[in-house]
Amino acid sequence: MTDNEKTDDRFPPDLVRHVAASTGLPEATAARVVADITAYFAESVEDFVRRRHAEMHAVHWKNDEIWPRIAAEMGTRRFGARKLSERQLRRIVYG
Repeated sequence: MTDNEKTDDRFPPDLVRHVAASTGLPEATAARVVADITAYFAESVEDFVRRRHAEMHAVHWKNDEIWPRIAAEMGTRRFGARKLSERQLRRIVYG
């Protein structure tokens, strides 16, 4: 996609414009940045654990080094919310 093409409609245009204005990036590039950040925060716990394990395993870390590292990293990350039913939502509020 070139910077003259239409930006991604999945993200609020005002957010894309804000990122473009605050960084000096063209809007199409800003839209890609927003998409990357959104994907980062949407990663599930399960996907994160699998991805990080594969990354560390690929550089020859042993599992006894990997698991404590993943556990520590999880404490510093935000994860996308899982889908909840109305009943689950009610239980959050009312117990």
